Amino acid sequence: MRFALAAVLMTALTGAPAPMAASDHVVREFVAAEDGEAVALVRAGCERCDWGVAGRESVALTVSLDGQYSQHLQLVRGEAAADYRVALGPVAKGSHRLAIDRDPALTAAGAGPATIDVPDVTLYSPRQGNDYTALAMAPILHARPNTVGKFTDLPLVMWYEIVSTPRGRQYRYSVIFTNEDGGTQTDRLMATWGRTTDIEFVYGVELDGSGKILAEEFQGPGHEVPAFTGTHEARHPLLWVSTDNNMVSQSGPTRIRYRLVPQLFDLTNQSREAVMDASPWTYAIASVEMRREGKVAADPPTGVNKIPDPRRFVHVEACGSVGNAALALSIGTVPAPSNGSVRLQPDRDLVWTASDRGIPQYRIVRDGCFTIATPLPAGTRPSDIRAIRVHAFERPPADGKPGVAADPVTFTRINKVFMLDEHDLPGPSILKWEGSQTIRPGGEPFEVPIR
Repeated sequence: MRFALAAVLMTALTGAPAPMAASDHVVREFVAAEDGEAVALVRAGCERCDWGVAGRESVALTVSLDGQYSQHLQLVRGEAAADYRVALGPVAKGSHRLAIDRDPALTAAGAGPATIDVPDVTLYSPRQGNDYTALAMAPILHARPNTVGKFTDLPLVMWYEIVSTPRGRQYRYSVIFTNEDGGTQTDRLMATWGRTTDIEFVYGVELDGSGKILAEEFQGPGHEVPAFTGTHEARHPLLWVSTDNNMVSQSGPTRIRYRLVPQLFDLTNQSREAVMDASPWTYAIASVEMRREGKVAADPPTGVNKIPDPRRFVHVEACGSVGNAALALSIGTVPAPSNGSVRLQPDRDLVWTASDRGIPQYRIVRDGCFTIATPLPAGTRPSDIRAIRVHAFERPPADGKPGVAADPVTFTRINKVFMLDEHDLPGPSILKWEGSQTIRPGGEPFEVPIR
């Protein structure tokens, strides 16, 4: 994975860190050696907090800089102290005061006291090139009104990609939300995206060689991508999450907002889910939110917005060219013993589980890299997975249009295959494969063994 995260102290900041202690009010004073964009590292946890338990989900913190509201921070990662990086925006050379306070109105009723430390404040100056520019232009996200105080669909991670254009370059910002309350059914999310988080492009800005803005855009309701003509705070566009599938608008009613620090990713030969792999705790947060919201059941049928235990799924990240066809996988596993004692080993005894569950809409119909997650029989372990088959299908015709014979699928990569462990975290990958295999719709599948 090619991944760059600007996490180095670029310009000296001075000031003693606040002590690590249970507190509803923490202050960190610092001195900026020059003008720039500041990022604070907040190390925090909260007693009795559990994102998966109703009434104990999280402590909400209010972050202020020099007496002005900056953002909210939800301590979603539980009791143990964890690192949260928050963007503070532009700061001038000189002394500054960062204050962090508990917000009782947005804190879960059963959450205990928080433990908060600010071990570092980092300043980025224009000399840092892309790292500074991406941080200085990162969007500020306002909460969707029906999520305020509800512990749902929280933005967790922001990343950006840099794309060359005929006039210069474009910075493209995307966000990982814990889930989406509207939109795609949960089981279809797993079948076609390999996750229950919601990953959305939110904002793009094109710059010329001198850094002048040439064009801005955002992903609005209905997945439309119009020009951004809204308000900026310094160079940061203000966006409001406005739909239940986390599209954004240029205005909105909420004051609550989040300022995520964007991370640079190169997703060449990788799916967007690789960003989650770099922050594996996002899988755990998504899993426990599914359980809390009643979207996990023992063996639910398809199409009811429920899935089996997330730890029963095998996640496969792969790449290929689908064209006008469709693609699905099937997973070959050693069957569980009937008496709970001995597992059958020969490959001829494999049980095959289809990723599409027999539903054409649960197949992959996009080119490039993708992730599929398939629920395996209860009790299946990663060591029980012996092979993966890749199937190509004719794509059903659109309503009112005649069918067209599908071209072959070209399958080129399997980047990783893993299951979640008992803590809902990704386990080690058991397979990596590269090549070029042509698969004809309706023909024999391509099989990759796992030894």
